[in-house]
Amino acid sequence: ACTSAAPSTVGTRARLSKAITPQAVRPQFNNAMRKVVRDVSRKAAEDTLGPGTAPLGKFWDPAGFTKGLSPNELKKYREAEITHGRVSMLGVLGFLTQEAFHPLFGGNIDGPAIKQFDEITRMAPTFWYPVLLAIAVAELGRARLGWQDPTSGGAMFSLRDEYEPGNIGFDPLNLKPSNPTDLASIKNKELNNGRLAMLALAGFVAQELVNGKPILG
Repeated sequence: ACTSAAPSTVGTRARLSKAITPQAVRPQFNNAMRKVVRDVSRKAAEDTLGPGTAPLGKFWDPAGFTKGLSPNELKKYREAEITHGRVSMLGVLGFLTQEAFHPLFGGNIDGPAIKQFDEITRMAPTFWYPVLLAIAVAELGRARLGWQDPTSGGAMFSLRDEYEPGNIGFDPLNLKPSNPTDLASIKNKELNNGRLAMLALAGFVAQELVNGKPILG
């Protein structure tokens, strides 16, 4: 019995040895590592991008725009979204305000907001110089705060690792909540309102281009 069992034992060991060779386990190992990397990247993306939007969850990307992006690249996307959202919220307010209330330049600038830019340029071409200077100063300050400095060894077009997208430290009215839950809620509201404002501003411009009438009539 012992003699007949020996070859079987040897064969089993040989098959087991062959099964666990690097060539045999490499595909399974690679697949497992890819899954781990995907999971880690996803978690990093969620942590990087911060609050999400109900009911879509914390991280929603059905089109796969974030696929293959590094956490720093994801931060740049969120930084751009927050910045454009803030500009759009101000833009919507200014768009409607200047159509209803325009005392500057003798009150002679009227009509759709999209045409008032040209009217101001025609009547007071130097008006935009201080406006552009103020924008440049604000953008330079934001860049120095959040972006790496290539002249000091930083990467080109990359945010600082410690920088939180949108957090430029500007809170003159001290409205930032100290409670983490309330802060997350405020961030979520800002993000949603900014997205809505971007859509609204695009709609305002499209409507006035089509019918040539002010939004407020």
